[in-house]
Amino acid sequence: MLTVLGFAMIATFLVLIMLKKMSPIAALVLIPALFCVAVGQGAQLGDYVIEGVGKLAPTAAMLMFAIVYFGVMIDVGLFDPIVRGILRFCKADPVRVVVGTAVLAAIVSLDGDGSTTFMITVSAMYPLYKRLKMSLVVMTGVAATANGVMNTLPWGGPTARAATALKLDAADIFVPMIPALGVGLLFVFVLAYVLGRRERKRIGYLSLDEVLVPETDAVLVTAGGGTGESGGGKAAGSTGDAPGAGAGEGDGFQGLDPHRATLRPRLYWFNAALTVALLAAMILELLPIPVLFLLGAALALTVNFPKTTEQKERIAAHADNVLNVAGMVFAAAVFTGVLTGTGMVKHMADWLVGAIPAGMGPHMALVTGVLSLPLTYFMSNDGFYFGVLPVLAEAGAAHGVSSLEIARASLVGQALHMSSPLVPAVYVLVGMAKVEFGDHTRFTVKWAALTSLVVLAAGILFGIV
Repeated sequence: MLTVLGFAMIATFLVLIMLKKMSPIAALVLIPALFCVAVGQGAQLGDYVIEGVGKLAPTAAMLMFAIVYFGVMIDVGLFDPIVRGILRFCKADPVRVVVGTAVLAAIVSLDGDGSTTFMITVSAMYPLYKRLKMSLVVMTGVAATANGVMNTLPWGGPTARAATALKLDAADIFVPMIPALGVGLLFVFVLAYVLGRRERKRIGYLSLDEVLVPETDAVLVTAGGGTGESGGGKAAGSTGDAPGAGAGEGDGFQGLDPHRATLRPRLYWFNAALTVALLAAMILELLPIPVLFLLGAALALTVNFPKTTEQKERIAAHADNVLNVAGMVFAAAVFTGVLTGTGMVKHMADWLVGAIPAGMGPHMALVTGVLSLPLTYFMSNDGFYFGVLPVLAEAGAAHGVSSLEIARASLVGQALHMSSPLVPAVYVLVGMAKVEFGDHTRFTVKWAALTSLVVLAAGILFGIV
């Protein structure tokens, strides 16, 4: 009964948000509350929610202060050189823009934090997508999928969880998986190229007369055909709508505006050193990540904006993103709290494991890889790696399949996992990109699932899984 209701709850949630019948926050709260009552555990709803909130509170704190920190770094111009380099590569060609999105997301993902990746990627690419009238779900889909592949880095989370759950060395899991993950990342770049070709066909081939106008850093765009005329041959900066200024009237997006009052060129190397130190401390786990971002945000605000009025202005400027993301995380706590507290998630996992035919025992690594797609999408990484993976490893061991193979196979679903409604960082992505979560889900899931299957196929081909 709990198994059926668990799948029904998840399906109801996904259908309602994809059809835009409910907002994600409302769906994350009301649907699990309704199902909690339906299973006869309404009296325990409060306990489940408080427990879920307690588990996700550190994540919410991390995201809140990470948004403030990286928002300040964007304000003061830390990422402007990177963005200019990407824009020079992209020019006004939709193919280059989409490929550039994948490359930028993959590079920034090296820090192991999805929300950081999405904040920087969207800040850099959003104005260009708007100026060229490109589809924003292409940007969010490519960024999420590239980050999902890179999320398997040992300090990204899943690999460490698998190593902990099965008492293995993280390096023994990750290093042999590098070729398969490399194929997966290459597939993302190919996918970006194909999607870029589709966008070029839709809006027409756009030529760039000048990549960056020296005086204004504005992109000069002329339409070379199609219906997506952008700029009409005028410099984008001539209308006060430079790529960094938002490429969309009234949306308040600054990005690369070279004349914004918040730039701090004299503090560039301080900010760069602070960011490198912060990321290094994250990787080395010197302090909990929420504490690191809290300290980093406070220091960045104090040094770059000594006046308290300026600090309040910067906090207020990013308050919208902070509130949206924190609200979504706490709403997700209701969903995960009910799933876990009622026992739905355990029954679902047990049913899936029990449904595996006995003849598949010698192929448990393949089974694990396939199951990692739906399970890491519908469950948190903690639930999958600490609750389900040990069961799969035990079943594999009974048929002579090593725990290392099971652990490696468990990583292949991460490309899809990063678009799960239970991943807080995805709300940073869709929120900053001004994309409906349902639209992002409809577009991304099929490509992310295909990427995961490519990683699994490569792992089997190379004898890794």
